[in-house]
Amino acid sequence: MDKASPRLNRYFDVNGWLFVAPAVLLIAVFMVYPILYSLWMSFQTGRGMMMHFDLTANIVRLFSDPMLKLALYNTMIFFIVQVPVMLILALLLATMLDDRRIRFRGLIRTAIFLPCVSSLVAYSVLFKSMFVQDGLVNTTLLDLGLISSPILWMTDPFWARVLIIIAITWRWTGYNMIFYLAALQNIDKSIHEAARIDGVPAYGRFFFLTVPMLKPVILFTTVTSTIGTLQLFDEVRNIMTSDAGGAAGPSNSALTLSVYIYNLTFKFMPNFGYAATVSYVIVIAVALLSLLQFYALRERN
Repeated sequence: MDKASPRLNRYFDVNGWLFVAPAVLLIAVFMVYPILYSLWMSFQTGRGMMMHFDLTANIVRLFSDPMLKLALYNTMIFFIVQVPVMLILALLLATMLDDRRIRFRGLIRTAIFLPCVSSLVAYSVLFKSMFVQDGLVNTTLLDLGLISSPILWMTDPFWARVLIIIAITWRWTGYNMIFYLAALQNIDKSIHEAARIDGVPAYGRFFFLTVPMLKPVILFTTVTSTIGTLQLFDEVRNIMTSDAGGAAGPSNSALTLSVYIYNLTFKFMPNFGYAATVSYVIVIAVALLSLLQFYALRERN
């Protein structure tokens, strides 16, 4: 018993448990309980407070809901187009700023990173004012002769999707750029110097030396960007809310899964059970895509 006491004390140290108790309590109240309760709610059907248990009703509805199919379609478009564009742009900007010959690198880095730390309200107001029919973007494009008439960013379904992609890319490219820049600055410069002496051209050093050494950071930014895009809500609600486009753009062209869950929960007659079921569509999509990315970018011996 005496020999076992030190081992038991490692797991049942009162002071240690008292130290972590507040964090454990917060995690249990604000994470574990909502997850378990939403799982229970996903088996409830009915509107408002008139709910009753039904094991399969919400699951069956998933496969026949046209609005869910539209929300999933829009979300996948944003994911397929926006995530690669944002990550490639972030990597190119980081590579540029890693060059010590570039002047005002700190100022440029701050300007690119600023949107992701600025107030969402201020960012949305500025962004909407730039892309209205007579805003700065249309005026500039008209003056340059690139378009013959103003683009209807807020009222045309195609351009509404493009606008959301631009908004996300503008806001979060700087966030991913910082990770790439930190990783680039930690790469041993002698490796590139040796390759340059051996006659490897610049593009070869970039694609066959730099990119493979950035693989852990590429995996991290890809997974986090995927999660953020599949949960896309703020940009749609703040930028697309208007008399012409509604809360999800014209003809629901910017309706995402998160916005659809919000509509099911807080708009019209609430359907909490079905909203909880739709939320697990996001969970499954995030899990599958993350596993696919881990598999594609895993380290091979």
